[in-house]
Amino acid sequence: MAKKTLVIGATTNSARYAYIATNMLLNHGHEVELLGIKKGEVASIPIQNGFPKLENIDTVTMYIGPQHQPAYYDYILELNPKRIVFNPGTENPEFETLAQSKGIAVEEACTLVLLSTGQY
Repeated sequence: MAKKTLVIGATTNSARYAYIATNMLLNHGHEVELLGIKKGEVASIPIQNGFPKLENIDTVTMYIGPQHQPAYYDYILELNPKRIVFNPGTENPEFETLAQSKGIAVEEACTLVLLSTGQY
């Protein structure tokens, strides 16, 4: 089943995991929204900046470090996703606890591995 996914930390740099994950999500049939600090596009999908109004986000996959996440707490919680995936290096116990208190599932996992193993 396709899961609309917001990639936070999206980039046009093809060597970065956020870029690889975006393409892998699309290849697995998932709809993707991209959020990053620089404009551009990945696979013809624009990278949005700021806090765009998005709807029906199933999963947020994090590719920004915990030191940059507080600015996004309220925004992500207002999106009310079903889950947040904290990829390696993005783990954030404070935000994970906050999300769980709002009924949002959290996973400390790698989106690439979840997709590769059919666990996404």
